Amino acid sequence: MAGVSAYGFLVLSARVLGKAEYAPLSVLWAAVFLAGPGFFLPLEQEVSRALAARRALGLGTGPVLRRAAMLGGALAGVLVTATIIASPKLVDGLFHGEWLLLVGLLLGMAGYCVGHLARGSFSGLGRFRPYAVYIGGEGAIRFAICVALAVVGVKHAGAYGLALGLAPLLAVAVSLRGQRDIVSDGPDAPWSELSSALGALLAGSVLAMALVNGPVLLMRHYATSAQDESISRFLAGLVIARVPLFLFQAVQAALLPRLSALASAGLFEEFQAGFRKLVVVVAGIGAVGVATAFAIGPFVVKTMFGADFDLGRRTLTMLATGSVLFMLAQAMAQAVIALGGHGRQALCWLVSVIVFFVVAAMGHDLFFRIELGMVAGSTTAVIGMAALVLFQVRSGAAVHTEDLIEALHDLQLEP
Repeated sequence: MAGVSAYGFLVLSARVLGKAEYAPLSVLWAAVFLAGPGFFLPLEQEVSRALAARRALGLGTGPVLRRAAMLGGALAGVLVTATIIASPKLVDGLFHGEWLLLVGLLLGMAGYCVGHLARGSFSGLGRFRPYAVYIGGEGAIRFAICVALAVVGVKHAGAYGLALGLAPLLAVAVSLRGQRDIVSDGPDAPWSELSSALGALLAGSVLAMALVNGPVLLMRHYATSAQDESISRFLAGLVIARVPLFLFQAVQAALLPRLSALASAGLFEEFQAGFRKLVVVVAGIGAVGVATAFAIGPFVVKTMFGADFDLGRRTLTMLATGSVLFMLAQAMAQAVIALGGHGRQALCWLVSVIVFFVVAAMGHDLFFRIELGMVAGSTTAVIGMAALVLFQVRSGAAVHTEDLIEALHDLQLEP
């Protein structure tokens, strides 16, 4: 549902706005999902872990949630303040002078702070129905606003940018309906109850989202004024190339609970076998995705986005390859975290992002330099994460319940 509505928003807004107006909205899309989930997913992970531990001991949730709200509010405040200070350059450099897109970015930062806090609370308390309502509701609300704007004939990117920012806030309101006793009295929570690995998780999350969303932002940096519309075509191609990511998330939803049960029961040989199965399935999905992008990718892009959004076979194949490699790296990163390698996975993402930027900086062709950088960075991440998994398993690292809870919180990916 979330993936379908995201595709609906991107395709419909592209057809309504056209390439010129769609370009700054493309940049906002990448910026929102870098700044929002990138910075606030670790908050969700730590809240979920802490509440799960308290629920197992029969302790109240209030102190932990208040600490988390303070921490999330402080982080959001820093991001919002820095964005406002840099707003003149951001609006001119990224958003083509459209100030409503900046407002959408600010709303998105606040919305994802609240949204990930709510998601962590729901999952930590075992309330997966409101969790699912939030996930599906965010995309549905965003798409519904897009449809309304298209029906009344709005053709300015700023209005669609506001939909991006408002959707997570409205989704929280919908998901909280009927929910009681989320906050309950309990013993005081020291900061260490929330922040045992928060720094490493935060670094890893931001860097991973920089690798997967950075191509659009970097293209905006390298594009000349005559190449602005290329950003619109690039995002259209990236949207199609990332279809396997959503199949991957469906596979994770089916397999990760079983891996969790095996690890919690101490059946680590079975856990390793299950994880290898996950990697094989992901690789198989990815291979099909790359082959499909090569065979019919250009036709699919034109059919969905319109004849103006033309892209070559090479571009779509390389974007699909980079997306699949990132998908494999992310699956392996979850295993690294489950084995206690929080800092190691962050370092691996850092090296991968550096490789991405260095390779992209050495090229000249606008599309090829970004495509090659994306493939190189994702390849580095796959090799690094695989090496970390093997090293930790051979060195006798054990899966701990708290680490596993953190690992099972996925990066929130959008097309």
